[in-house]
Amino acid sequence: MSTVLYSFIPLALMAVAVVLGLGLWNMLKEDGANRSQKLMRWRVGLQFAAIVVVMAAIYFARG
Repeated sequence: MSTVLYSFIPLALMAVAVVLGLGLWNMLKEDGANRSQKLMRWRVGLQFAAIVVVMAAIYFARG
């Protein structure tokens, strides 16, 4: 079980990095504030998911 979760950790971190990069790019282009808010919400949600995956991997690796 933990090996499956270990494979999801890089995917979760890359998803957060991609959305963060898109948010920074959007900020530099000064697009719309609405899109910036959507990207911020996606980033926060993906960060939460990444933390859950990491904590689950640690939990199952110990047990």
